[in-house]
Amino acid sequence: MDITWDSEVVAKSLPVLLQGVQMTVEIWAASFAVGMILGALLGLGRTSNIKAVNYLSIAYVEVFRNTPVLIQLIWFYYAFPVLTNYQMSPVLAAFLGLTLNTSAYCSEIYRSGILSIPRGQWEGAKAIGMTYTQTLKRIIYPQVFKRMLPAFTNRGIELAKMTSLCSVLAVEEIMYKGRLLSSAYYKPLEIFTVVAIIYFCVIYPGSLFSKYLERRYARFDK
Repeated sequence: MDITWDSEVVAKSLPVLLQGVQMTVEIWAASFAVGMILGALLGLGRTSNIKAVNYLSIAYVEVFRNTPVLIQLIWFYYAFPVLTNYQMSPVLAAFLGLTLNTSAYCSEIYRSGILSIPRGQWEGAKAIGMTYTQTLKRIIYPQVFKRMLPAFTNRGIELAKMTSLCSVLAVEEIMYKGRLLSSAYYKPLEIFTVVAIIYFCVIYPGSLFSKYLERRYARFDK
């Protein structure tokens, strides 16, 4: 089979694909930031002694961890309006789906980090008059952050790759642009190879930054 790389198509497509980078990064950053905040609250709920809070947190996490992300995105865009009579934009539906899914995974990272601290440290903080919030802020989170960092990094990388699913909602991110160009030029090899390279260039610096932070915290522990 004779395969010829069409550099002209790549040159024409690259500016269009780069336009999708901003949307991809915006959805990625917003979903991850809000997802981590919600995940922290859910993580506290998962470790709460209040049964109602604990059960609700567990139910939330299990629903979003055990259903496909693609189904969640489609549900928020197509099914949610049937229940609420409110049609959200594709970008909002994508943000909501990715954020809630990410928060469920982040909550498990927080939960495992909190539970890794010996109970004696909680009791010691309580004995000297610290509140629950003060204990988390001054004792627990400073210790577990470096333990959770690799897991959060992996979650962030997975989320960045999941943004490609937003193309099914016509969100104009990198993958959506690639699909349009592939249909227009009939050059899937060139177009999707460039799409893959762009994703790599967007995501890889985050991996390097994570490794830098891990080395830095490991050095402080010595």
